[in-house]
Amino acid sequence: MSYQDILYQVEDGVAVVTLNRPDRLNAWTGQMHLEVKAAMRVATDDPAVRVIVLTGAGRGFCAGADMNALQDIGSGQRETAPDEPFDPSAPDNFRKTYSYFPSVPKPIIGAINGACAGLGMVMALYTDIRFASETAVFTTSFSRRGLIAEHGISWLLPRLVGFAQAADLLFSARRVSAAEAERIGLVNRVMPAGAFMDEVMAYARMLANEVSPRSMGVMKREIWAAQFQQLGEAIETANGDMTESFASADFKEGVAHFVEKRPPAFTGR
Repeated sequence: MSYQDILYQVEDGVAVVTLNRPDRLNAWTGQMHLEVKAAMRVATDDPAVRVIVLTGAGRGFCAGADMNALQDIGSGQRETAPDEPFDPSAPDNFRKTYSYFPSVPKPIIGAINGACAGLGMVMALYTDIRFASETAVFTTSFSRRGLIAEHGISWLLPRLVGFAQAADLLFSARRVSAAEAERIGLVNRVMPAGAFMDEVMAYARMLANEVSPRSMGVMKREIWAAQFQQLGEAIETANGDMTESFASADFKEGVAHFVEKRPPAFTGR
């Protein structure tokens, strides 16, 4: 498949989706939205892919919605075409326009290499794990554009950084350094700029080659579902999942490679 606004490649079990409008700091467009969603489908359906990395080309991760598109919206030209859900069988919460990352059954790592703002920050927050280059800068942007907390960020952000921190970041739309982002829990880890993608890919390859893809898929579903469950419901879900795991080939391999002291050969079954 050919792409206009993104790049897509697979290496060592890792699919890398790169937002590719570096001259515009990878500002988000309708075309980019369609292509990212298509790439997530390709990665989901490819048995050779076990982990997905989302990053940006050049100096930015994503500077938010393209300003030309925002001007069109301000002129009453907002697109109204329906967006088909990524997975029609997923819970309703994960079938909205930008909330489909949790329904992708493989881990998505956000590799935030530079400016991350507005809609770009929303997309980053929907990834499962976030790594930031030491040069990355974050801002919600919305209040400085006369907008509101869009696309579920009012739900996502407090769960990551707490209510008061989320209110600060949303109300002020101030710039947040990579170091502060790590301190408040917005990102998992900050990495040196010069070795950023090497370190991200090393982690992604570790996931792709050393742990069970079946386990990751089930745990991803459990983690996201648990955000809407009581403790007892989460326990009951886990009990059912554990019974199925005991019957899986990956469980047998997980025990065998440990006992035999050899690298694992997980199949995802």
